[in-house]
Amino acid sequence: MKKASKIILAYSGGLDTSVILKWLCEEYKAEVVAFAADLGQGDQELSGLDVKAKATGASAVYIDDLREEFVRDYVFPALKANAVYEGAYLLGTSLARPLIAKRQVEIARKENADGVAHGATGKGNDQVRFELTYMALEPSLVIVAPWRDWDFKSRSDLINFARKYEIPVSVTKEKPYSSDRNLLHISFEGGVLEDPWTEPDESMFVMSVSPENAPDKATYVEIDFEAGVPFAVNGVSLSPASLLSKLNELGGQNGIGRVDMVENRFVGMKSRGVYETPGGTILHTAHRALESITLDREVMHMKDQLIPRYAELVYNGFWFSPEMRVLQTFIDSTQEEVNGTVRLKLYKGNCIVTGRRSDHSLYHTGFATFEEDMVYKQKDAEGFIRLNGLRLKINRLLRD
Repeated sequence: MKKASKIILAYSGGLDTSVILKWLCEEYKAEVVAFAADLGQGDQELSGLDVKAKATGASAVYIDDLREEFVRDYVFPALKANAVYEGAYLLGTSLARPLIAKRQVEIARKENADGVAHGATGKGNDQVRFELTYMALEPSLVIVAPWRDWDFKSRSDLINFARKYEIPVSVTKEKPYSSDRNLLHISFEGGVLEDPWTEPDESMFVMSVSPENAPDKATYVEIDFEAGVPFAVNGVSLSPASLLSKLNELGGQNGIGRVDMVENRFVGMKSRGVYETPGGTILHTAHRALESITLDREVMHMKDQLIPRYAELVYNGFWFSPEMRVLQTFIDSTQEEVNGTVRLKLYKGNCIVTGRRSDHSLYHTGFATFEEDMVYKQKDAEGFIRLNGLRLKINRLLRD
């Protein structure tokens, strides 16, 4: 197998990727360019990364603000599909990985690098998401996955390596879980959370207050959509990233968007994950409400049948696959008239739709009313029911 001489590393500055950077330089004998993506994880995680990466051996460092692209080109397309994995997970990490990997490929082309590397372990989903993207976008790149190659077995091994090479990583008591944050969510897994009977400690949560501590007065919010894409909150137009940030704030204040689930990883094992997705939960609820008055019944039902498939493709790392392109084209075609406004009430962990309106609404009070009307002949329902029940009658008669 060809060995890469210049590698673009997906770098966070934590213990793992700091050790990987040095290991690639010293053990792998490669030039390393470090790349960190700003996806809304916060300044605290990004501060000083350039200095730290160069001190650890990086020949160059890229820290790119991808927040708008992330929300516009990844979160919003998934929102249009109402994508939810296994009934609960809004795919916050799954949607971020293909963007990070895509940018790595772009930097590799710019830097004339022949390899890419990531810090995902050999047991998780992220390794698949990174590497399927690399393969789809630039098959010639050598993929380096240190966790599958090196001899380190534990965090202690990494700490010893860091000390040996004087890598500036803080060594503190290990958190009882791991976390990953971006504009759509924050995820928690591992450690104490590996026992699915253990309730998460309240101190763990960072994007939302507990429902018990949320305000006693409800917060109302209105969201405007065009072609299935949100563009304004309470009448104020916002960029994609700003809009999601605003809804994260409102949702977090009201305890919206906490999920605790056991999910099926692509590699074959079950994993317990705890998520906070306040803004995403609000958008998902609002979008479904608007579709309820703007989508034809059969189109809606066909689209709903594809939600598990869409979510599975995202979760499993096939964002840049041919089937995903076809599926997204269908989803986008259903959204042409998903225009209008949804009003929601946020209250102690609950996100409640209280109104929806659209110039393209298919809801017709003349047909739906229980009062006297001139457009629907109730007698017609008799033949409709008789024809739909005919096969049921025949089935029973021939079995008796």
